[in-house]
This record gives sequence, C-alpha cells and structure tokens, in this order.
Amino acid sequence: MKCIAMIPARYAATRFPAKLMQLLGNKTVIRHTYDAARATKLFDEVVVVTDSAIIYNEIINHEGKAIMSKRHHESGSDRIAEAISDMDLDVVINVQGDEPFIKKEPLEKLVGLFDDPAVKVGSLMRRIEDSNELSNPSCVKVVVNKNNDALYFSRSVIPFAASTGFETPYFQHIGVYGYRKETLLQFTKWPAAKLELAEKLEQLRYLENAVPIRMAVVDFKGVAIDTPEDLERATLFL
Repeated sequence: MKCIAMIPARYAATRFPAKLMQLLGNKTVIRHTYDAARATKLFDEVVVVTDSAIIYNEIINHEGKAIMSKRHHESGSDRIAEAISDMDLDVVINVQGDEPFIKKEPLEKLVGLFDDPAVKVGSLMRRIEDSNELSNPSCVKVVVNKNNDALYFSRSVIPFAASTGFETPYFQHIGVYGYRKETLLQFTKWPAAKLELAEKLEQLRYLENAVPIRMAVVDFKGVAIDTPEDLERATLFL
C-alpha cells in the first residue's frame, strides 16, 4: 500500500494570518509540522500543498517537498484532491499544517485502519476528561458504533446523558484524516450537505453520502496554532 502524507498550508488564515510562518523556537510552524511528519517514517512521501509562494519557498529551501495549488480552494481536502489527482498512491493522510507536535503513535494508528480494505476514510478521537472542553463548541464531539465507525459529529454535547445510571463516555474528534485516493476525489464532487452546512463540519458530507468514517482512539493532545495565544502556549510546550 503506497501511503503519502499531504500537509495543506494556507497563508491567509482568518483568525491568525501567516500563522504557519511564525517562528516556534528556531523554525517556522510549518517546518515543525513537516519535519514531525517525516520523522515518523510512516510515509512514502511527505508533501506540503499550498497557495503561498512564501510557504512553498520555506519548504523547498530547506530540502523539503512542496506543491503550489493551481486553483483557489475552500478547504484542505479540496487542495489535497487537486494535488493527488495524477499521483500514483493508495492512501493519503491529511496532516494539519498547524499541528507542529504531531507524533508517530496517532498517525500509525490512522494508517493502520487502512489494513481493512472496507475502510475508505479514517480519523482520530480521544476521550474528553475536561468538562470545559465538553461544553466548548470549538471542541468537536463524535459518537461511534461498535465497529468504531462514526455515527455523528457535532459541536454540541453528544450523546446527551439522559440516564445517570452509568458513566457516559465522550470523545473529541481530532481533525487528522486518511482517505483512499478515489474516495477523496469523489468527495470533492459532492455538494456541501445540509448537516455539514448546519454544523460547519465538512466530515459530515461523507456520512450524508453513506461513506463510513472509521475512528481510532488515541491519547494524543497537541497544540494547534489557531491564535497568537496558541503560539505562546506552543512555545512553552516546546
């Protein structure tokens, strides 16, 4: 199975413009992410795909591999789909560019999901222990069936604990995805679905089109760089 990691990297982030080019220690955020993905040694290739010549040159000038997008894209999934359309590969892993501390263990579990030929899309989740996270709409929740296929993703608290007779487990969705090539290319041809638009969660497009998402449970909790405050936290973490 040929598996590559693609890192979609947009320069003009809404909440924190140029966040991927901010220095974290002695390297930019995007280089930390790229180097971390390569260090896992899980992938045949690791490639940054970007709309920015600045990010492109940052990777190329440090002996990495990058591709410039040819068109404007609304999402990282669309950006990756364009880049892989003519590539020879079986599975692509979407590593978020703002996750500089991504580690081997969660990515290895994600890649391992595709040992099952029935899996077309995979992703990650972790147990929520903090009640503040549970009530935060930025923390996306997921519920699964007995096979760990996602039943639903929501910004609301799911499941609702109507019974207090047992402990209800809650899981946060970690937005790292794996797709079979043909499934991702098909995804980009579907219109945005109603639940996706309501929740502003593009993964719901798969569920609304009857494509299961297999979830793997991990302990990983990174520091995603979405705001200047996140960068400060990441600097302390580093």
